[in-house]
Amino acid sequence: MTDRSCLAIVLAAGEGTRMRSRLPKVLHRIGGRTMIARVLDAVMAGGARVAVVRGPDHAAVEDEARRVAPDASFFTQTERRGTAHAVLAAREAIARDADDVLVLFGDTPLVRPQILAALRDAIAKGASVAVLGFRPASPAGYGRLIVQGGELIDIREEKDANAAELAIGLCNGGLMALDGKRALHILDKIDDANAKKEFYLTRAVAIARQMGLKAVAIDAEEDDVRGINTKTQLAETEAILQQKLRAAAMEAGVTLVAPETVFLSEDTKFGSDVTVEPYVVIGPGVRVDDGATIRAFSHLEGAHVGKGARVGPYARLRPGADLGADVHIGNFVEVKAATVEDGAKANHLSYIGDARVGAGANVGAGTITCNYDGVAKHRTDIGAGAFVGSNSSLVAPVKIGDGAYVGSGSVVTKDVPANSLALGRAQQTVKEGWVKRLRELKSLGKSKG
Repeated sequence: MTDRSCLAIVLAAGEGTRMRSRLPKVLHRIGGRTMIARVLDAVMAGGARVAVVRGPDHAAVEDEARRVAPDASFFTQTERRGTAHAVLAAREAIARDADDVLVLFGDTPLVRPQILAALRDAIAKGASVAVLGFRPASPAGYGRLIVQGGELIDIREEKDANAAELAIGLCNGGLMALDGKRALHILDKIDDANAKKEFYLTRAVAIARQMGLKAVAIDAEEDDVRGINTKTQLAETEAILQQKLRAAAMEAGVTLVAPETVFLSEDTKFGSDVTVEPYVVIGPGVRVDDGATIRAFSHLEGAHVGKGARVGPYARLRPGADLGADVHIGNFVEVKAATVEDGAKANHLSYIGDARVGAGANVGAGTITCNYDGVAKHRTDIGAGAFVGSNSSLVAPVKIGDGAYVGSGSVVTKDVPANSLALGRAQQTVKEGWVKRLRELKSLGKSKG
């Protein structure tokens, strides 16, 4: 099939009204990625040319699709008059005569490239229409695929089905492939002779049969066609994907202490002998190297955790956090856009942002890098083997030299040379007996009252 050209039409014109959201439906996320991005990934895995049909007020949908598929073409469905009407919004793209035309929906984020290849293969073998079918535990509410002699005869909506047809377990999954040379001939024959006056893509099967052309059904898993219309369905689909991601991670050797409490992204990369404790959330763009431990209640996104490093509990790694080997990032420590080199430690209650922490350095409890001056971000550089005492504020831009010490409670505003001690705090004064005299004065005042 590599010598066959393919056009994939992704329908993404649906509103988010049933989601109770201003965000277009296909921009909601599953496994850390938007639904439409996941669909486009599946399409492009087969080398298809992409056309996206969006609604008139969905510029954000086009922006996201263009980010994932820069060469895609875009079309607008100005009126919502059914699925066939949406497909024909991309008439210009269909007219370029691809061998195969795939029609997908932007809200079916679990569709696999393999099942799209099966649809295309059916067209390559002589079918003019191939429809994806699935067998749910309960077919109630779905249109039935009527197959006779190995060919698809029709798609019967449940309200129009007789008793024998209602007993059919193969249901319409919505996704379809068309012979590119005949696609417009079939689509242009679909009319709006129905109660809603809409143009239904499902009519393509009967029309192809009337034209003496072949239609077939391809069995798929329910997840391949699982559509999302509500926040409940969004959560259900997320749960299904998370089960798959957790199973794949454990099969690859990751120890998930309580897998049902861990949330992963599809692009999460684990080395060998990694341990993830309960209630960890790993967002997009995370890589965890061999032997690392992510302790409970930590949140990671856009971060790299080095070999043998230890993160958490209750740690947060934000985008740009890059931890070297054997680094310790402890409880209530946040790292953002910072490199923490091999063997460095920040074990308690610290913020490290826009910074470098040199190899073997120690950042004491309560230390913060003051990286933002209200207008711009500035960098802090902490040298190898440096020791930053507890409750210190490092006001960027500032550099702490290799092996330098910063006394606890210091506010550091100037560079500290290597192997030097910096103290940036007021000198302590002790006034003996002061509290006793204060209490006596307060007592005297009360007695006069």
